[in-house]
Amino acid sequence: MRIIIDINHPAHVYFFKNIYRSLVNDGNEVMIVAGDKEISIELLNKFQIPYYLLGKVPKGIISKLFYLIRTELTLLFLSLKFKPDLFLSIAGIRDSHIAFLLRKKSFVFDDTEHSTKEILLYKPFATKIFTPDCFIDDLGPKQVRYAGYHELAYLHPNRFTPNPEVLKEIGLTENDKFFVVRFVSWQATHDVGHKGLSIEDKRKLIETLKPHGKIIISSEKELPAEFEEYRMRVDPTKMHDLLYYATMYIGEGATMASEAACLGTYSVFINPLEMGSINEQRDKYKLIYQSMEIDKIIKHILSINLSEIKSESRKRTQQLLNNKIDVTDWMIDLINTYAPR
Repeated sequence: MRIIIDINHPAHVYFFKNIYRSLVNDGNEVMIVAGDKEISIELLNKFQIPYYLLGKVPKGIISKLFYLIRTELTLLFLSLKFKPDLFLSIAGIRDSHIAFLLRKKSFVFDDTEHSTKEILLYKPFATKIFTPDCFIDDLGPKQVRYAGYHELAYLHPNRFTPNPEVLKEIGLTENDKFFVVRFVSWQATHDVGHKGLSIEDKRKLIETLKPHGKIIISSEKELPAEFEEYRMRVDPTKMHDLLYYATMYIGEGATMASEAACLGTYSVFINPLEMGSINEQRDKYKLIYQSMEIDKIIKHILSINLSEIKSESRKRTQQLLNNKIDVTDWMIDLINTYAPR
């Protein structure tokens, strides 16, 4: 087959990297098209995955609309030359549109219920929409549910082995306590109407954590000078190794909260949004605590036994993994089942 995979976020690189290699190894021709958002291009280069650059993903709804129109035209031109049989994407608006126009199949993966604008724009045109079985919304007859999360396409034990060497880079051992903290930009379309922690809230959080272990901050936006000493210094491709060994994840990013849960690391998720995967990891597996109120967050952190939380979380994650699938294996099977040959 000839397949186009669309990348628009760093998490998309991780989601598709194993399926890309599997498809290529099976003799398929695969073209990656990619928007430049955060470290998505850096990751593609690190993983030595060739791509066609569609340009930098802008901020702001109007700018994103013009970007969508421009990149749809570019994708149409590329598709007429490449002649794909199938398009793969996460919440892929332009892919579903171009595939529909060319009478080809588009498989859209989605785990973000509150991305209502994106769903509205791709749903009428997509061939199939694949979601975790805990996805809150019913998307109709095109929806196919599976027993997994996006993060298990790359963090399932079949796909990921943590490397303890990352700890040496930050002067720690597996017995040391440390916290991965994540601040997001709140510029995504689904973030409209929401805002994150204030600078004062962030100070309170840092002061709470400081006596209990090393703090490592990953931030989408520029860090205030007072937090510069905590900036993550390791290669971004080693983030999952860090998350695996971390005592706890505390942050505004949903993807990283779910990644931590899949890796056996307890999360404090600072975000009001409800998502099926987060809700399941929070309510069924007790791997996530969710709140936007800094005083409640601090009280919860201080109530945790930091000497036991790691072993407890890993037991809960094993229960989760017993109920979930290797999502990459499942993706290969579904392409063989649904896609043309």
